[in-house]
Amino acid sequence: MMHKGFMENYQCWYAHGEVFVSKRRMGKAVVRSTSSASNMANDNTNPYRNMVMDARMNKGNVSQCPIVEEEPNADAARFFDLLKDSDEPLWDGCTNHNKLSAVTQVFTIKSDHRLSETGYDKIIEWARSILPEGNRLKENFCAAKYMMKPLGLGYQKIGMCPNFCMLYYLENAEMTKCMTCKHSRYKPRTGRRKTLVAYKKLRYFPITPRL
Repeated sequence: MMHKGFMENYQCWYAHGEVFVSKRRMGKAVVRSTSSASNMANDNTNPYRNMVMDARMNKGNVSQCPIVEEEPNADAARFFDLLKDSDEPLWDGCTNHNKLSAVTQVFTIKSDHRLSETGYDKIIEWARSILPEGNRLKENFCAAKYMMKPLGLGYQKIGMCPNFCMLYYLENAEMTKCMTCKHSRYKPRTGRRKTLVAYKKLRYFPITPRL
């Protein structure tokens, strides 16, 4: 190993801080700088394009990217749409924002300041009115959420007792009343509403895909 190196054709993990090491000569290693290795691994300076690529890899869907000339599936098509959005300026001639960066930053403001969807829509309506004609800012929260959906990892909704006694999960998934306090799982139906609406739901974010 000292003379021949670790492994022939070993893939260097530049993004994790690993550096290039050439074949050992005279017992000395020739090492390139980490920064130059990183630059070789990723010469793309658009952070939002990198974000889309990272999300794609974290989902384990890299293999679904079509290499041959064929019609991409719906998931791959949304991925390529996001890549396009990360390169498309917010309006013709704009140099400091692209279509994806604008939506991402407004989403961040909404989250940080706990804005309602109505408040978000009002801000977007005002912003679009002062932006140049033909701007590409998404017109409301629903449209922006749909655009950003491919970046998310998703979550699972699980019904729960409003008094925090139990979860309606696994063998209890079909229960309609709490086994402890006997509180109903669903709100009473009013008017013409036919669907059942739970008093409270837990949003479960699986940790394994995020790791």
